[in-house]
Amino acid sequence: MNTLTAIKRSKADKLAIIRSNGMIPAVVYGVRVENTMISVSSIDFEKILKVAGESSTILLEITDRDNKESTKVDVLIHDMQKDPIRGFPTHIDFLAIDMNKKVEVTVPVEFIGVAPAEKEGLGILVKTLHEIEVEALPKDLPHNVSVDLSVLKALDAQIHVKDIVLPKGVITNVDPNEVVALIAPIKEEVIDETPVDLSAIEVEKRGKKEETEEEKA
Repeated sequence: MNTLTAIKRSKADKLAIIRSNGMIPAVVYGVRVENTMISVSSIDFEKILKVAGESSTILLEITDRDNKESTKVDVLIHDMQKDPIRGFPTHIDFLAIDMNKKVEVTVPVEFIGVAPAEKEGLGILVKTLHEIEVEALPKDLPHNVSVDLSVLKALDAQIHVKDIVLPKGVITNVDPNEVVALIAPIKEEVIDETPVDLSAIEVEKRGKKEETEEEKA
């Protein structure tokens, strides 16, 4: 189980100070949990994010400032704000969930293998779906969904949502015929080989020169 410790905070706490102390402001809400403002260690959160991503459950242990009381809540990362320049998290929304009820989350599509058609120069690989919405019990939620590109052996070959092998207990309501990846024709660059009429260019230059001289006169 991915466990992350959180500390309760108040509205009076300055967000800039929280971040300067190596913490990330956050909030948790959802099933059987009141909207609670918290902060988590940026180092610990980055470690959890690499393992759990935004689709695997996290056991959030919330403590008060004196560490006298603690509450454990099963959560998902519901939303995350990032610094637009450096990319690190600046605020997190945790959604408390019921482990006995199915939830819908969006998971990334991980492309594995090599498309033979592209390798042999028959066409180019086009990836059209980079994430997919799935439904499952929290314990069955996958970190990502794998798509094997080795089946793309010919020009115009396609992989559809219905071709994805989902883990046991996981379903998707996405259109089964939606294209995930395909081999498209290689577009040849069109070169204009029309000969240039140098005499016409010379006449145009002469005309502009005469117009300029007339204006000066």
